[in-house]
Amino acid sequence: MTDRVTIDVGGTEVTVSHPDKVFFTQRGETKLDLVRYYQAVAEPFLATARGRPLLLERYPDGASGKSFFQKRVPKSAPPWLTTTVVATPNGTQSDALVAADLAHIVWAVNQGCLGFHVWPVHADTPEITDELRIDLDPSPGVKFPQIRDAAVATRELLGELGIRPHVKTTGSRGLHIYVRLLPRWDGYQVRAAAVALARELERRHPELITAAWWKEERGSRVFVDFNQNAPHKTVFGAWCVRPRVGAQVSTPISWDELATIEPDTLTIATVPALVAERGDPWAGMNERPQSIQPLLDMSRDDLAGGLMDAPWPPVYPKQPNEPPRVAPSRAKRDRVDDQAG
Repeated sequence: MTDRVTIDVGGTEVTVSHPDKVFFTQRGETKLDLVRYYQAVAEPFLATARGRPLLLERYPDGASGKSFFQKRVPKSAPPWLTTTVVATPNGTQSDALVAADLAHIVWAVNQGCLGFHVWPVHADTPEITDELRIDLDPSPGVKFPQIRDAAVATRELLGELGIRPHVKTTGSRGLHIYVRLLPRWDGYQVRAAAVALARELERRHPELITAAWWKEERGSRVFVDFNQNAPHKTVFGAWCVRPRVGAQVSTPISWDELATIEPDTLTIATVPALVAERGDPWAGMNERPQSIQPLLDMSRDDLAGGLMDAPWPPVYPKQPNEPPRVAPSRAKRDRVDDQAG
């Protein structure tokens, strides 16, 4: 067993300790296998992540072990690492790793990082959110064919609005749909666009899709998680390997592939060959930034029609025009108790 290897990554030497340590038990892939995976998909991965802050999900003992999220780069980090100051919803600041190049990713993998959660901003322009991220989240009882149908419905609606989306698997049970944006909006505006999209999808497909924040109201429908676009939120990155024993990858795919794709087959063992064979389905996305103004117009119309803002996650301060943060069943019980009292 090798104690450590040093790898030249684009001119930067990065030491990988315990390279033979098994990270994924289903097929026995090691820490070094994970490094080789990111080297194989470096071009498409960095096309989506370069220059963005990262939240690290660390599994020091591999996907079967314990984990923790790491916002801050440790003081022991090498001096060549690029970091940037990011803030949580409550204002706490930390020095986050920036995906400056592949060497930064290999350094993080050596720390046991099995999940890169990517910010929707660039480190040099943190005030600008340049990605709309539509998270199609399966409620209990929802199967992948329903997620597929919801993705197609989302693409159709966005197409009507002149917006071209891109799709990827999450590496788990859902799908993510991305839109690269013109540099005009902040996170609050992008979230407003996501809320409007979710509500319109529910109006058009009420049996399939829901915009209900409270789980008790969703039923067996696909939830469009608009709050993944709240400021300071991160989303599991494209081309990133999930901390699952099968080393599944959150994989960009073409819309033509969606009908037949089986997400669990997209792993570090299969994705590099797929990229070599058919290239990057998201190629050119950065060269075609788009407008969310049609969605913002829908948001304005919803609010003018009497709708309140959708609920925010509990870690965020109370927002203007936000409804009470109380589950409907709890609110009903409180009203009954008040009447009884």
